[in-house]
Formats: sequence, structure tokens, C-alpha cells
Amino acid sequence: GITQDQASFRQQIEPLVDSAQVRYIGPVDPQARNQLLGGAAALLHPIRFAEPFGLSVAEAMLCGTPVIACPLGSMRELILDKETGFMVDDVRQAAEATGRLGTLSRLRCHQWAAAQFSQEKMISDYLTVYENILGGAFSNRVKAWK
Repeated sequence: GITQDQASFRQQIEPLVDSAQVRYIGPVDPQARNQLLGGAAALLHPIRFAEPFGLSVAEAMLCGTPVIACPLGSMRELILDKETGFMVDDVRQAAEATGRLGTLSRLRCHQWAAAQFSQEKMISDYLTVYENILGGAFSNRVKAWK
């Protein structure tokens, strides 16, 4: 995918590229992304900051791919620990979690993500927020539109 920290990439990743275990593909179109994510054993998401929303995490789970991530930012809301992925505190725990991927259901990953991130869910959540802010007047207008 996109390399946000060029210095770290050059120092830590680039020397491993084209080895037997590491290939760098770079950014891809949505169809190729879905194919890559859907065929992956897991998405490793070792972000060490409080990310407000992890789109790649949602995309992976929609493809049925579990996620291994640090419990920072939105990760606790996006991932069901030991159900759609694993929350880990360090690289050692992440490596250990890869050995437990077989305990997770790829179907469950997809179902969870579809229930949480669908267009219908988003619309319903927005309507709930608007209802809470505006009260009954908003609810009556929505009914009138239908």
C-alpha cells in the first residue's frame, strides 16, 4: 500500500523486498486490493498512534480477513478481540497471534464488518444523531419524506 514513512520503509522494509518472504506491490486499485486482502491470512496493522478510523481494517474484514492490531484509537471499536482479529501490544504478541489465526472465522469477520460498516448502518446512525440533536421535529420530517 501507500508508504507514509519513507525513511522507515527504506531502512526496515526495502532491504527485505524481493526476498523469499517479502514482496512490495505498492498502491493498487480496489479490485486488486480486495483480491490481495481476501487472500491474506491477516492484515497486520501495527499502527502506534490513536488512529481515529482504520479504513484498511474495515476493508480487510469485509474481505473476510482478520486483523492483528494494537489497541489504540478506534481499533477497540473496529475489531472484536479473539473474534475478528487480535489486539496485541508488541511485535512478539503479533507474531504469536499469527499462530492463532485458525481459531477465527473468516465468515464472522465479513459479517461483523458488513453489519458495522454498511451504507444502511451509516444512514441509520446519522439519523439517530440527527434525532438526538433535533428531537421530534426531525423525526416527523423524515416520516413525511418517506
